[in-house]
Amino acid sequence: MSDPRRFIPLLFGLGVFIVLLFVPSMPDAVDPSGRLVPLTHEGKAALGLFLLAGIWWVFEVIPVGVTAIAIGVIQSLWLIREPRVAMTDFMDPAVWFIFGSLLVGAAFAKTGLTKRLAYKMLTQIPERTNIIYLGVFSMTATLTLFMAHTAVAAAVFPLLFTIHQLYEPSGKPTRFGKGLFIGMAWTAGAGSIITLLGAARGAVAIGFFKSLTGREISFFEVTWFMLPIGVLMVFLLWLYICVYFKPERATLPGMHKKAEAGYAKLGRFKKREMATLVIVGAIIIVLSLRSFVPALEPLHKSAVILCAALLFFITGILDLKDLESMPWNIVLLFGGAMSIGFCLWQTGAAEWLAVGWLTSLHQANWFLFIMGVALFVMVMTNFILNVAAIAITLPVALLMAPYMGIDSEVVMFASLVAAGMPFLLLVGAAPNAIAYESHQFKTKEFFMAGIPASGILLLVLGLFIWKIWPWMGMPVQG
Repeated sequence: MSDPRRFIPLLFGLGVFIVLLFVPSMPDAVDPSGRLVPLTHEGKAALGLFLLAGIWWVFEVIPVGVTAIAIGVIQSLWLIREPRVAMTDFMDPAVWFIFGSLLVGAAFAKTGLTKRLAYKMLTQIPERTNIIYLGVFSMTATLTLFMAHTAVAAAVFPLLFTIHQLYEPSGKPTRFGKGLFIGMAWTAGAGSIITLLGAARGAVAIGFFKSLTGREISFFEVTWFMLPIGVLMVFLLWLYICVYFKPERATLPGMHKKAEAGYAKLGRFKKREMATLVIVGAIIIVLSLRSFVPALEPLHKSAVILCAALLFFITGILDLKDLESMPWNIVLLFGGAMSIGFCLWQTGAAEWLAVGWLTSLHQANWFLFIMGVALFVMVMTNFILNVAAIAITLPVALLMAPYMGIDSEVVMFASLVAAGMPFLLLVGAAPNAIAYESHQFKTKEFFMAGIPASGILLLVLGLFIWKIWPWMGMPVQG
């Protein structure tokens, strides 16, 4: 490796791992009931691997998918976990859901549906690039109200590619391209918090909340409290993207004519387009009804979306070449994210971190405690699956809240908001990784842009906890 800009972080990541592997024992964490939570040797190794992966991902020392493979290899060589367990996580159902979502996007692209949608949208909005940003972000967030944000990102991705080709026919990276794809990923997260259909994290959080407090939170209660913060974040992210990734050109002259000509060239709807719409529409209906129809609840979302993938190949919409051209770098990336997440969980490192951080806040006032919980979830969800971040944090936080005079409901909602918007690392959410496949930005650019965006999220969340949610009727102080 001749480039020192990559060689230095490579060694730094390895150094952090080795130091944590051989550091003397860390003090035990103590949970609210007085139970000691030790950090085992395997837990220290898991923390070291967690930091190594983060460093390598940020600086793109090697391809992100290869870093993911290193996560499984290091666990196996250092016996952090059984090799069979560490490697099996790469085929977790959540990874298969991402794989299925990518195939949905591939079907939309191959049949021409994405071009049809892109051209139609572009004929309806002004030729100003900032308004194109707004149109794309609003559409992305709206779709996540009804379907998983991973599937939305995969379906929208080819559409954005078409838009960017009109802006820069050569396809080379541009500020507009960076803003277009990164903004899509972020607003997919912002939209996904509004209903329980946007991501699995909401149902998991509500399940923890009910088991620990005995209180039920309805589908519509989630939307009531999440809608204003989700909409506000989409709007603020649009403003931020317009400034941070200010397009090279303020307008796209002739866009309407190009879009109209492109749409006319596609001609009438073809059978394959109609078949794709029918298959995807049926899958969306089934996935949506799982939250309302008890008989459909046992159907795993990964199996449902893979049914669409099977039908694409059976009907000839996709073929072997499409399978071979899949972005396996992204699939591997999420396999590694699942593996490190389960590694932290099963070695007890995640519990040690959560208990240690949250108990350090036990003397803080109610506002700082809630914000501290949200900050921890936000950081963790950038490294591991957001469902895992919720599962690690909520049990401890909900047990501590009553002793601090805080209503458990606001802790749950604050955690949900933070878990839905990981703006720093690609592994934080599938839309982040899907956006990366555009080759418009590097992981370090994503990370640096995400720091101010995360600050905006914390400011907005603080405002809602302090003023807006209590005004809307959410109990805050118990």
